[in-house]
Amino acid sequence: MPRLFFTSLVLLVAALFSPLLVLPREAESESPPPPEQTAQPSPADSLLKITVLYPDGARETTVEEHIVGAIAAEMPALFETEALKAQAVALRSYMLRARGHSHPKHPEAHVCADPACCKAWASMEELEAKWGDDFEENLQRISSAARETDGQYLSYEGEAIQAVFHSSSAGQTEDSGGIWSPVPYLVSVPSPETEETVANLVSSAQFTPQELALCLGIDPTGEPQAWLGKTEFTPGGRVGSMEICGRAFSGEELRENLQLRSTDFEAEFADGEFKFTVRGYGHGVGMSQYGANLLAEEGMDYAQILEHYYPGTTLVIP
Repeated sequence: MPRLFFTSLVLLVAALFSPLLVLPREAESESPPPPEQTAQPSPADSLLKITVLYPDGARETTVEEHIVGAIAAEMPALFETEALKAQAVALRSYMLRARGHSHPKHPEAHVCADPACCKAWASMEELEAKWGDDFEENLQRISSAARETDGQYLSYEGEAIQAVFHSSSAGQTEDSGGIWSPVPYLVSVPSPETEETVANLVSSAQFTPQELALCLGIDPTGEPQAWLGKTEFTPGGRVGSMEICGRAFSGEELRENLQLRSTDFEAEFADGEFKFTVRGYGHGVGMSQYGANLLAEEGMDYAQILEHYYPGTTLVIP
């Protein structure tokens, strides 16, 4: 009797508590799996407001609305996709930095559409007239570059960088300290352009002695063949200064006054003329656009291109 009572008691306890032991496992097996997480495109560009001085006046817009016209005005639409994306990030970085710094030439606007002051920009009407039948295709390429880098920018020590760029260099970009104040991420780096890979990489300009004197505002003395004096070079190998008729001119002064394509030049006097042989186009600091395109052709993605031309910076991806 005691054994029968004990056995019955064990069976009763098992019957009462076995559902509690099974339920958690059954509930776990019946729970639906968590929904798959998918990355959503960042709306950053559409939320970032910026005031731009356009040809018809200053107005507030968004980075999303402004950046496509800026990319289109600054870089050929048929450049490699990764080069276009690098250009988009550089332009966005420039705009974001401008939002935190007042510009002395246009305090009412963060940036302007004048490439001689800030960065170029073109309206849809201007682009349609420029591209003609290729308008839709070109616009799609540039819009995609902006959209696929939405909100991304370069930073240095927590601040958007001064992402300056230029058209082309000839083997080496310029160090910012060579023409402006030194900036840690705007240093001279190799750039792959050659005469074979970039049309019109090398240009020339000729001046008679009278024309040169007039352009530079000098009162020449002595024979023209003795006018050219000492030349000093920047860390990037460009002309930092050059003596002409005993007066020292900076490379940038000569570039501007003589309308040379860059400060990477050599000067000589021969056959009664001064000849300036010039390599590259632009101030030479930061990203070379033609260099970026060549690096993209070699297989670099936009992040690698930006890291190459702006060393020490961080690509911020929202």
